[in-house]
Amino acid sequence: MTQVKPMRADARRNYERLLEEAAVAFGEHGEGASLDDIAKKAGVGSGTLYRHFPTRQALLEAVYVDRIEAIAARADEIAAVLPPGEALVEWLNELALSMIEVRGLKALLGSAVSDGSSAVLAVCGTSVRGAATRLVEGAQREGTLRADVLPIEVLRLAHGVAGASELANGEGTHIRRYLTLLTEGLRA
Repeated sequence: MTQVKPMRADARRNYERLLEEAAVAFGEHGEGASLDDIAKKAGVGSGTLYRHFPTRQALLEAVYVDRIEAIAARADEIAAVLPPGEALVEWLNELALSMIEVRGLKALLGSAVSDGSSAVLAVCGTSVRGAATRLVEGAQREGTLRADVLPIEVLRLAHGVAGASELANGEGTHIRRYLTLLTEGLRA
């Protein structure tokens, strides 16, 4: 078994500064933020950024992994207090709203619910897909969701709802309406 060597203190500081600057940059400019600018603002060279995060996707994932885990955990919290069908809709509302409020998150989640071949799926996609699966299966057992609906389809549709709401006004105020229109078509 290979042991993972702990990061040196300076490498850990560089890593943390890169994450902080990336969060700011993605928040201001979305997932297309300049990686060179992120490195510069963190006080490191581009090589250091790429040593820690070989791809833009890896950096996005590192910045948002806690947020994604929290979104996935919300599924169980909501399911504990609402009936399964309502819990699914409420969670999808929160998921879609997060995709609008947190710039860069929609792109990251989009790749996580695409064809499943992305390395991003390993970390963020797994928890979100697991949450969706639990909620979808609960709603199907309850009889409020069609039996032929797949969790990945629901996630892709939520991604689309977030995009549609952005087109409407960019603030997410239309998400609940769009989800209602969508879920009425998915009912058993």
